[in-house]
Amino acid sequence: MAVSPPVQLDRQRIKELTEREERVLNEKTAGSGEMYKRAQKSLSGGVASSYQLRDPWPIYLERGSGPLVWDVDGNEYFDFHNGFGSMVQGHANPAIGAAIAQRYALGTHFAAPTEDAIVVGEELAERWKLPQWRYTNSGSESTMDAIRIARAYTKRDTIMKIFGSYHGHHDGVMVSIGVEYDKIGDRFNLESLPYGAGIPQAVVDLTIAVPFNDAEAMEHRIKALDAEGRKPACVIMEAAMMNLGVVLPEPGYLEAVREITQRHGIVLIFDEVKTGLCIAPGGATESFGVLPDMVTLAKALGGGMPTGAIGGTEEVMSVVEDGSVFQVGTYNGNPLGMAAARANLQEVLTPDAYEHLAHLNGRILGGCEGVIERHNLPGYAVGVGSKGCVTFSPQKIVDYETFKANQDADVAELAWLFNMNRGIFMTPGREEEWTLSVTHTDESVDRYVAVFEEMAAELTS
Repeated sequence: MAVSPPVQLDRQRIKELTEREERVLNEKTAGSGEMYKRAQKSLSGGVASSYQLRDPWPIYLERGSGPLVWDVDGNEYFDFHNGFGSMVQGHANPAIGAAIAQRYALGTHFAAPTEDAIVVGEELAERWKLPQWRYTNSGSESTMDAIRIARAYTKRDTIMKIFGSYHGHHDGVMVSIGVEYDKIGDRFNLESLPYGAGIPQAVVDLTIAVPFNDAEAMEHRIKALDAEGRKPACVIMEAAMMNLGVVLPEPGYLEAVREITQRHGIVLIFDEVKTGLCIAPGGATESFGVLPDMVTLAKALGGGMPTGAIGGTEEVMSVVEDGSVFQVGTYNGNPLGMAAARANLQEVLTPDAYEHLAHLNGRILGGCEGVIERHNLPGYAVGVGSKGCVTFSPQKIVDYETFKANQDADVAELAWLFNMNRGIFMTPGREEEWTLSVTHTDESVDRYVAVFEEMAAELTS
């Protein structure tokens, strides 16, 4: 049976709906507006992080419990934002709360090792099949230290990343992230471009970007760099891109990357800050069946506590073991963070939890696909584990170039407004995705689908 082409969306209708939904949200969140005025006097930009900004004001939250959050105006939402994917355990999870309370009474910080740090390392080694671990306090610290370790191990300076991927806010990876697709250059020779001000050009020049899902382009660039005497120390990448919505690896791509990096003696780092513990017990490494030399974790690891980790082979981590690399941090392995991570790994993110997340994500993805088919929308639903999104594009997104060229930013913004005005707290921005928690239910994901259905009906009426 022939499939009809997607409906051509009325741009004026999108504009009208967006303006209407913006007015509604602003009226509902006047308290956030007042708090923003106050915050601007002491917080630069009125927020603690630039990614919390939103025009005309950010939404200030007051509390959360399980799958729900409440803002300062008392609006209740099912939380699909989940702290940029950190809270797959749900808010105020009792098992994690009990572990933190017990640890607090015993002392919260020593800058000395504790048994929980050993237990967490043992759990991570079992899940990721990488034997050696160290701790950090954030995803940015994890990727920063992993790159330093890879550079020390290989005695090289250049690093390679995927164009469009975000790996934290240190200078070396704040390169080739958010620019217009027609400025990125030829896919076999992509540009190195700073992401914002304050990043030295000398640092930018040490970072080389290649397209996702294109092993041929990666090897071509590696050979060119090698000819210049600049073979990369590492390739740092997400096994599934989580900052263009969700972009999954094409069949055979990760296996090809693994073979290329091994053959060229390049350390392969899977940045699992977003995928780690969220899509499988052993993250993307387990889900896609490709073992890197190193992984980086944070976000969901600490169950709400600022905790990160780096895992690696004995060979790569030998430069930490022998003291060549000083992988340090006063709060690394903090007792509260380790107690939370231990409870998270042993009591919360169990096999039953992953079965529940798979059920929920299958339900929400199927529901969204049904909406797309019924209304003949230009787009598709995609996800893995607890992660997913609706990508508003008439063609499949496989890398940054196809994302920037095809994804409908206006419809993505409208979808966010529809969600917020109907009790769905969702991550803002065309690049983001939902994260489900173990406390979500069929009711919550069905609510998400119902809101999408309502938007689709209004868009195509």
